[in-house]
Amino acid sequence: MDRILNGNAMLKNVDTVPYVAFPIFEAYPEIVCGFSTRLCGVSRGEFASMNLGFLRGDKEERVLENYRRLTESMGIRPEQLIFTDQVHGTKLRLAGRADCGKGIFHERDYKGVDGHTTNEPGAALLVFGADCVPLFFYDPKKGAIATAHAGWRGTVGRIAGGMVSFMQEKFGSHAEDLRVVIGPSIGPECYEVGEEVAKEFEQSFGKRVWESNIILVKKENVKEKYFVNLWEANRVALLEAGVGDNHIVVSGLCTMCRQDLFFSHRASGNKRGSMAGFIMRRN
Repeated sequence: MDRILNGNAMLKNVDTVPYVAFPIFEAYPEIVCGFSTRLCGVSRGEFASMNLGFLRGDKEERVLENYRRLTESMGIRPEQLIFTDQVHGTKLRLAGRADCGKGIFHERDYKGVDGHTTNEPGAALLVFGADCVPLFFYDPKKGAIATAHAGWRGTVGRIAGGMVSFMQEKFGSHAEDLRVVIGPSIGPECYEVGEEVAKEFEQSFGKRVWESNIILVKKENVKEKYFVNLWEANRVALLEAGVGDNHIVVSGLCTMCRQDLFFSHRASGNKRGSMAGFIMRRN
């Protein structure tokens, strides 16, 4: 059974192992794309229960079982997964079936990679998140898919637009053909930052930080508080890279507000599990 979360996101397989899917991609049966929840795994304590992070202190056998359950629900095999090596940067990498299993069953032979793209069926790209923005790309004309991890540093560094250019370089993709989802992540009402981070956004986006409400300023007593809208910042970066407005979907799911569904780094004080997003072209 599926459950609608909002106009841009749904919870699939609610009765078994749920994951978040996006109607814009559901229209393309040749791909599978989804984002995990914290539900229906086997991890315990602060990792309860669908923890997908091997490096957080959880037992490896529990994390592997979580992957087995979730990928089975999505129609992916664990050995097809290709992990990033996220460092909050903007480095992108071309991946393929030869990379399958790296990060889960095999050592990664790459470092500092926050985004992958491929046009090979059966290569399942993974991106981690627990407040940072997971980005999912699909080019239905070239058959290319991609993921990117956009924390505030990656967002300021325009990793979203960088991936558009990277897909153009590797596959001849046209920006106007791309479909992009801005996945579950911390929302604009929850992501408070200091003045230094706010200035980084102003330097990267210029006047658009105010025109597009990328930075929201709230006054409490005398001190101003800055809130960053990562969703809008990445949407603007995609628009400026040439992606059509009607081809960009914001999931609208805040990981900090929806702790019933998601882990949140900020809400938990780092005592949490990890979530991940997946996209794959079917064989």
